[in-house]
Amino acid sequence: QVQLVESGGGSVKAGGSLRLSCAASGRAFNSRHTMAWFRQAPGQEREFVAAISWSAGSTYYTDSVKGRFAISRDNAKSTVTLQMNSLKPEDTAVYYCAARIGVVITTTAGEYDYWGQGTQVTVSS
Repeated sequence: QVQLVESGGGSVKAGGSLRLSCAASGRAFNSRHTMAWFRQAPGQEREFVAAISWSAGSTYYTDSVKGRFAISRDNAKSTVTLQMNSLKPEDTAVYYCAARIGVVITTTAGEYDYWGQGTQVTVSS
């Protein structure tokens, strides 16, 4: 099994920044897991935000966060981070860390094997 624990959520005004972290643990976790962040706003489906390959050589972002968010990982510490800058009210959601077995980046939530419990991000105007 793999356990994912997010931290770093909170409330911020538009234009502000937040840094989310996800700590992975468990005997089944290894650095070859593809890691991603998703988010879910009230009444909406879970939405892909960003993903990073196991080597950190490849990253992928949804269009709405490109240039504002940056995903990174530290395999030695089994952590993945989402730096969020220039936040907008529409970024308000519960943010989830996810991991999938395999090296291919995918934006489909159903293709991720493990999920964290989520952390709330609220951006006010």
